[in-house]
Amino acid sequence: MGERAKSLALMGAGILLGSASTLFLLRLMSRKVAIQRSENAIELNSNTKCHAVGEDPTSNHGMACADILSDDIVSEQLSRNIQFLGLESQHKVIGSYVVVIGLGGVGSHAASMLLRSGIGRLLLVDFDQVSLSSLNRHAVATRSDVGTPKASCLKEHFLSIFPECHIEAKVMLYDSSSEDEILSGHPDFVLDCIDNIDTKVALLAACVRRGLKVLSAMGAGARADPTRIRVADLRESTNDPLSRSVRHRLKKTYGIEGGIPVVFSLEKPKAKLLPFKGPSGEEENPSAYQIVPGFRIRIIPVLGTIPAIFGQVMASYVVTQLAGLQIHTEPVVSLDLDHYRTLHQRLIEHEESLYGTSELVQVDVDEVMYVTKELWHGRSAREPFPKDVGRGMWRSVNELMLVRWDREKPASVSNLVLLKFKEVDEHESKTLDEIKAHEPEFFTSVSAVLKQAEEDFGLQHQ
Repeated sequence: MGERAKSLALMGAGILLGSASTLFLLRLMSRKVAIQRSENAIELNSNTKCHAVGEDPTSNHGMACADILSDDIVSEQLSRNIQFLGLESQHKVIGSYVVVIGLGGVGSHAASMLLRSGIGRLLLVDFDQVSLSSLNRHAVATRSDVGTPKASCLKEHFLSIFPECHIEAKVMLYDSSSEDEILSGHPDFVLDCIDNIDTKVALLAACVRRGLKVLSAMGAGARADPTRIRVADLRESTNDPLSRSVRHRLKKTYGIEGGIPVVFSLEKPKAKLLPFKGPSGEEENPSAYQIVPGFRIRIIPVLGTIPAIFGQVMASYVVTQLAGLQIHTEPVVSLDLDHYRTLHQRLIEHEESLYGTSELVQVDVDEVMYVTKELWHGRSAREPFPKDVGRGMWRSVNELMLVRWDREKPASVSNLVLLKFKEVDEHESKTLDEIKAHEPEFFTSVSAVLKQAEEDFGLQHQ
């Protein structure tokens, strides 16, 4: 009995040892296959002549979409994107070149998702290094990266994620002397993730001057509510001190009043810059310790999730833009239900005054909200860009009303324009043919907006 037990024990040990050896060999083989695949992908990246559609094949802009997506590893890695965007649109993404300036909590996450979405070429720019306090919000940095340049840190990690991407890292400060080096090469998009106002304003002005598409991140620090993050024109950003300062300086110094999309939070900051304490522990003048003049060295409290979401929003916006996917961002309209009720009542009273009845008013308060907010963004159809934001918009509603676009049709969601009181009489005195003849651009823009309402409500064939 003892010998039999011993034999069984030896057999069991042999089985366990064999299983462990088999498992080890399988893992080793899998690892070798993965390494070989990665090496093949890197070789593909270095040997392929890459260019975007319509571009000089000898240039270094973008990637050779068809060649790279034909690789099994790449096509599988980007399979979810291809299923969502379509193969042709994914080609556009791979053929794109994006510059990300500022690689902290916002920029690192934006760059990371651009990479994972298959952007073919990335330029990463930041003069700063990874610190321990960066780790609560940085996309990829670890403790072993502390003290290394943020740009180099991202490039190293990125090459292990999507080695087919052509990544260039520049450890430098953006300013007038480095502008040409950073912004040359015709990037398809520039992401401004800088937290210094002077540098941010200079970059935005340079992009406008060069005709480059740019998306700018406003203040992400001292916020906690992810549901209040928006993408809108710089003119529409509210409750954000950084936006206010950037708007003022762009207009004063460069004459730029808007036309720049920004990511911002409607949430008021919950904290201010912390006081600066020197080595003695006493509060001191921060400027005496600045390594780079003009750059903030005092700390603003940051919940790491919010800058990360800012970066994700920026990446999503850019990828969809590059892919040609139409996204209608939620308009920033600071009105409440009473305002919409007032607009509805004005419409009824106007119909009764002009036509003797309100029977052809085919909208309720909810539909008035849709027309006012989604179609006209809380401003007159004759005012393409916002002049009143925040409290100013609340005041501006006192001079707005909804009227029929075509007087021959009922007051429905697809036949209402929002105008100022002083614009209504002139509008009512003209026919659509007269508007089309004398104001073709205005006629076309309004018709396009009302067409959207038809599509949203399924009214095309009614």
